[in-house]
Amino acid sequence: MKHRILRVLAVGLVAVALAGCQTSVLDTSSDPAFHGSGQGGLAARKIAFAQKQFAAGNYGLAEENFRLAVEATPDNGTAWLGLAAAYDQLGRFDLADRAYAQLLKLEGRKASILNNQGYSFILRGDMKNARKVLADARALAPGNTIIEGNWKLASAG
Repeated sequence: MKHRILRVLAVGLVAVALAGCQTSVLDTSSDPAFHGSGQGGLAARKIAFAQKQFAAGNYGLAEENFRLAVEATPDNGTAWLGLAAAYDQLGRFDLADRAYAQLLKLEGRKASILNNQGYSFILRGDMKNARKVLADARALAPGNTIIEGNWKLASAG
């Protein structure tokens, strides 16, 4: 099944859209690691550049820069989320799984993260696991249109 993929990334937000269904958004506006100088400032610059590259479809460059941001600030959820999404787009699902696991350790089982993870399973054609993860996301955020859109995709497959 082919779907038109639309990617939207902005400084401070990471989002990926699939056929009108969007994966999660993490707001970094209050994340101290994202602002300032030093490693946090480096991470912010790497994330901003990586997001632009991801939006342009340059997933290799996005992955490299999200990875550098993770190395500079290992507790930065935005960097981990971007890294997982880049790995997904590169078909490196083994590495995406590791990044999602780390993100869940850092941020907890948030609906937005589970939605991203469910989307990852959709990309690999694993609708059973996609539905399982998305069901948890739906329970945490009932009526969320983004999650519901991904649920419909996973249920159709």
